[in-house]
Amino acid sequence: MSASPSGNLGDIVQRDAPLGGWLDCADGRSWTAAEIDDAAGRLAGGLVARGLNRGDRVAILSANGVPFVIAYLALMRAGLVPVPVNHRLPAGTIAYILEDCGARVVFADRERAAMVPIGRETHAIEAIEDMMAVDALSPVRPAPGEIAEILYTSGSTGRPKGVPLSHDGQLWALDRFLAISSTAPERTIIVAPAYHMNGLFFSTVVLALGYFCISMPSFDARAYLRVAAEHRCTLLSGIPTMFALMAREDALIATLDLDCVQDIVIGSAPLTQALIDRVRAIFPNASVRNSYGTTETGPAMFGPHPDGIVRPTLALGYPYPDVEWRLIGGATIDEGMLETRTPATLAGYLNLPAATREKLVDGWYATGDVVRRDSEGFFHFIGRADDMFVCGGENVYPGEIEKLLESHPDVAEAAVLPAEDAIKGAIPIAFVVQMKGRDIDTEALKRFTLEHGPAYAHPRAIVPIDVMPVGGTHKVDRSQLAERVAQISATLKR
Repeated sequence: MSASPSGNLGDIVQRDAPLGGWLDCADGRSWTAAEIDDAAGRLAGGLVARGLNRGDRVAILSANGVPFVIAYLALMRAGLVPVPVNHRLPAGTIAYILEDCGARVVFADRERAAMVPIGRETHAIEAIEDMMAVDALSPVRPAPGEIAEILYTSGSTGRPKGVPLSHDGQLWALDRFLAISSTAPERTIIVAPAYHMNGLFFSTVVLALGYFCISMPSFDARAYLRVAAEHRCTLLSGIPTMFALMAREDALIATLDLDCVQDIVIGSAPLTQALIDRVRAIFPNASVRNSYGTTETGPAMFGPHPDGIVRPTLALGYPYPDVEWRLIGGATIDEGMLETRTPATLAGYLNLPAATREKLVDGWYATGDVVRRDSEGFFHFIGRADDMFVCGGENVYPGEIEKLLESHPDVAEAAVLPAEDAIKGAIPIAFVVQMKGRDIDTEALKRFTLEHGPAYAHPRAIVPIDVMPVGGTHKVDRSQLAERVAQISATLKR
């Protein structure tokens, strides 16, 4: 059974769930699931009454919060297309996105309204109740393949690319996730930004299952831990960087009762065993699950094994029955770059036919992720194909070196980048954040990598830093580190 009776992604709220509701930390206001559902229907009616037409794009430039959720649902119910925009991008990039998607209107919160170019119709998202009709609008029934939303890639290389996603495709992904999720009342937190697939998709899961959700406008490790303890949260979701920052708060953790947390789902970036061990130490009663997905193909790709075989700790999971996959260019048939085709796969990038041809062939999407399939059929992440570099004739995947470094007790986080080298072609340079209360001996750490990993992949320089730089999606911002790599490499003795 689909999460949406109308086939509309905006029509997913389980309004009668006993625990369903949201607490918005931005203003302290509590909403029941039924109130959110009613507000979305009334706003949809108000938008149509203002002359917006089916298919019009409406951008959302706002921090997390219930107004964001209501606007997102309402736009789709009215047959409009929400475009969540990363508000941490430069003003010029935001202007490009609004022009590229053809945004007719922008919903912006007060803090970010000034980022909208002059002349584009803008409404305060905090005042959306003023735009609501008296009566709710029945959700539009989308045509097959009709666009539900447009998300933009993070733009770590070049300008962000628009990813149009359909109602039926995203409902397929949501239904697959719901099938393996707990139907018992859960309490959770959403802090991952809703302009990113991780936070946005998890919001739909929470709405469709009727969980109680605390919405935080931005991530702060200490605040997050306090909210989890105070509200007795049972389910947490996020990306590795968030949990790595939490793991540094030893003194605070010692004062909190976090035994309530039963399940943790971590995705959107590579996960290491060392981080899982730290997460389990913070939340002793929680099971920790690795999650995988891409914006372009939907976040539901791997799930539990059909025969009930226990998933290995770091495994991405076993492909769902209706997920097609193939591995390209590997040394064996069970390793290579993952290409996949799912019902949620985009039909093509917005206004970018060349990029579409590069990444999509006959509906097959080239993920750029190099993976390995084990004997039980579980998939494991190795690294990004475009992160891989050659050192002395050997392929080096930074993620594998990072896993090794983070297994050392003195290292909390690691990031590895290549530096040009006249002899080797490229050599690994590692940036590391020390574990709280520990000291990093760089020479001892270098010996550790030589003893426990391939010699060709050991970091030629290890650089301690206080904190890992992160971008708008809370992932490590490697571009900031890359600026330092050439300078560091020049100081090395060859």
